[in-house]
Amino acid sequence: MVQGTASGAGKSFLVTAFCRLFARAGYRVAPFKSQNMALNAAVAADGGEIGRAQATQAEAAGVAPTVDMNPILLKPEGDLRSQVVIRGSATRSVDVAAYHRMAPELLTIVGESLARLRAAHDLVVIEGAGSPAEINLAATEIVNMRIARLAGAPVLLVGDIDRGGVFASLVGTLALLDADDRARIAGFLINRFRGERRLLEPGLEMLTARTGVPVLGVVPFIHERLVPAEDSLDIEHMASTADGAVVDIAVIRLPHIANFDDFEPLADEPGVRVRFVRGAGELGRADLVIVPGTKTTVADLGWLHERGLGAAIRAAASAGRPVLGICGGFQMLGTRVEDPEGLDGVAGSATGLGLLPVTTRFAGAKRTVRVRARVAAARGPFAAAAGREIGAYEIHVGGTSSAGDPAFTVVARGADLSRDADGAVSADGAVTGTYLHGIFADDALRGALLGALAVRAGRTPDSRWGRPRRAGERYDRLADHVAAAVDLAAVAKLVGLSWPRA
Repeated sequence: MVQGTASGAGKSFLVTAFCRLFARAGYRVAPFKSQNMALNAAVAADGGEIGRAQATQAEAAGVAPTVDMNPILLKPEGDLRSQVVIRGSATRSVDVAAYHRMAPELLTIVGESLARLRAAHDLVVIEGAGSPAEINLAATEIVNMRIARLAGAPVLLVGDIDRGGVFASLVGTLALLDADDRARIAGFLINRFRGERRLLEPGLEMLTARTGVPVLGVVPFIHERLVPAEDSLDIEHMASTADGAVVDIAVIRLPHIANFDDFEPLADEPGVRVRFVRGAGELGRADLVIVPGTKTTVADLGWLHERGLGAAIRAAASAGRPVLGICGGFQMLGTRVEDPEGLDGVAGSATGLGLLPVTTRFAGAKRTVRVRARVAAARGPFAAAAGREIGAYEIHVGGTSSAGDPAFTVVARGADLSRDADGAVSADGAVTGTYLHGIFADDALRGALLGALAVRAGRTPDSRWGRPRRAGERYDRLADHVAAAVDLAAVAKLVGLSWPRA
């Protein structure tokens, strides 16, 4: 199990690396996080909703993601409430006190999922959340030391040296654990180190002498983005600031922004600037304005209106500058959003931005499914990819009725064939909306979109746009970085495995 001294210490990053390393060694590996809190989600192979990080870790391990890898997903709806997704299905919206009362029931579900993974794999790499030293949560937590005890797992404790105070945070975490849990800490990992290792050695020796816990690795600061964004802590790291950008993309930083990892493939392209904006004055003359997904469409639509962003987006569209809405953003671009049952928060309705001839009504169960879709747009920035078939996924509540032309045609949902229209394109082609997430991962579509944006702005497209992106390559680079910095033989020995594999 990998735990951290704080949120953002690098747990997800290192679990992804270990999944790749042990899979490359020939072991069958599965990631596991009992409870994740994130608005970046993915659709597992079995159709359920899980945290983006666990889907990434499964991909790094070379196995299909399942809901057992993240049996409990919390999707915040505000400061005090979250939607609870249990084994892939949204069940209820609760406050903190109600969630804590659910802990015994949830722990049983977590144990069952973990047992299934252990039965099917040689190694399960478990990720904690936050810090085990959050002693105010010790009685109700189901994600750190309680899971380590349930699994009988040794724990690697990660500290982020780049934020400062790493020795104090490691020693302090141990000091706040009870004796049995303290004994589970089998090694320290120091993450994001800049500088010469020899200058750190005296501190490492003192750390081990004081605690009796060995330092099993010092991982350098890695500037390259090798793991997809997981939560809001990653947004600023994901934004790209390419000097002399050929294409400038502004993504609205909604209060409850979800699945913003959609835009990483764009940010990774040379000469493409992706920035997240909160105010109308920040839009500038962006070549593309994106209204992204959100967990609370009605509330975030109100926020757009209040901050003047709604008017600024309408002005951009009126000037012919392309506007794209994805999922909740697509719903906002319509004329009306109706929520008679309060599925999105408070029952009622709201006026949309009026840029697409669509209306949305929240009703029924959440749809979470992987899809195949064909680009149907005959105008607008996707027109250059018309006819292209892509893979994507849907995670949304509610249905949208449209009087306009579709952006895509869904040809398969899971194993079921389909011919459903998706999204809409405005009459002048300036505004496009879709429910499909993950569309920019398709190389040809991404290249066609960026090329169309550049040409519209009178600039020369970059010939490198749309080059093949193979996820395995960056996982291998990540694994290589970590392998050079961590005593993998010692890590493998903790769980009774050989390194290299016999």
